[in-house]
This record gives sequence, C-alpha cells and structure tokens, in this order.
Amino acid sequence: MTPWEDTGSQVEVLLVEDHDEYRQSLEFFLHASGRVRCVSFQRCDDALAQLNKRRPDVVIMDIHLPGMDGIACTRLIKEQWPEVHILICTVHEDDEKIFNALRAGASGYLLKRNSIDEIVEGIRQVLAGGSPMSPAIARRVVSSFRPPKLTEGLNGLSDREQEVLDLLCTGMSAKAIGDKLFVSTNTVRTHIRHIYEKLHVQTRVQAVNKGRSGGGGRGA
Repeated sequence: MTPWEDTGSQVEVLLVEDHDEYRQSLEFFLHASGRVRCVSFQRCDDALAQLNKRRPDVVIMDIHLPGMDGIACTRLIKEQWPEVHILICTVHEDDEKIFNALRAGASGYLLKRNSIDEIVEGIRQVLAGGSPMSPAIARRVVSSFRPPKLTEGLNGLSDREQEVLDLLCTGMSAKAIGDKLFVSTNTVRTHIRHIYEKLHVQTRVQAVNKGRSGGGGRGA
C-alpha cells in the first residue's frame, strides 16, 4: 500500500524551488490538499542535507536552481536513494532538458503552468508507479520514439534522390542535373541507380513514369 492509498497517513513531499512566490504558493496549496505534508528548500545542497535526515516519498524538483541544477541533483538522489520518486516541475520544455531529466531518473515531468490539482495528481501517479507528464511533454517524448520521417517518396527516396527524380521528370540529362546540383555526373548516375532500385524499375522511362504518376513522390 502506498502512502497515498493509506488514508491514515500523509504523503511526504520535499520541494526544491528557488522562486519564492511559486514555492510558497505551491507549498501552501499542497498542504491545503489534505493529502500532503511538504517541506521546501531553495537550493539542492539544503535539500540533500534534509534527505540525509529524512526520506520523503516524492521530491518535486525545479531545473534552474542556484548552485547545483535540478537535473544533477536528480541524478545524485537516484544514485543514493533510488526508492525516492522525483517529479520535475519547471518552465523548461525543450527536448534536451526533458530527456536529460528522465535519463537522470525523474519519474515524471510537469510544467509550472499545470494546475495545483494536476501536480497533486502527478504525485499520486508517481506513487502508483506512473510517469505523469504535461501533454506538451508527453507529445515530445512519444514523437522521439517514432521512426524517422521519410521524404515524400513512397518508396523511401532520400531528399537528394527525390530531387534527382524530379529533374529527370523534366527531361534533363544526367550531366545537366549534375551541373544544376553542383555534383559530378557519376554522382548523379549513382543516385539514379538507387532510384531504380527503390522504385523497382529498370529504365529511365519507367522511373519518370512512376515519378509522374506519384509512385516516386512529388512528380513534375
């Protein structure tokens, strides 16, 4: 049974946040929820000293902090106290910080524009084994697992191969294409060979017909 499921106990939360107004407001509303007992610090060093004395159930961690940043602190906490859940709560939503925080061991990633109710729900979710994330963060994480987007060619032509095919469709010769793209004729012929292989054709006419019909991408 997690502390959240045990109606006779409160969840212990340690908040690391250097913005005074936000820290005080969040601490107040977490206490007001009736489910959370919260202690807060402005610096990671002070939070780590507290962890040496008493383990919280959840640490709510900002990223941009004076001295040690929140990602480095997250990594250190997970190395020393792996059972402690860490929930990032920050204004930062760029990919580098998101994935660095998750790699460091954060269980979830919320944004400060999330409501208090959403942050309280995030605490409940991490205690239940979940990974709460703001919708904008979740979309970034999900998109990172998608395969690289192919170019418009239906058979996976590279951007340059598609460009060569488009020029073939206009009737240009290999030499003329090379001059236009500032590459050698041999390079163009290599691209053409790859186009043939990917479009499953054997001649220039077949490749052009397939390109114009949309089977190879944009066409002419």
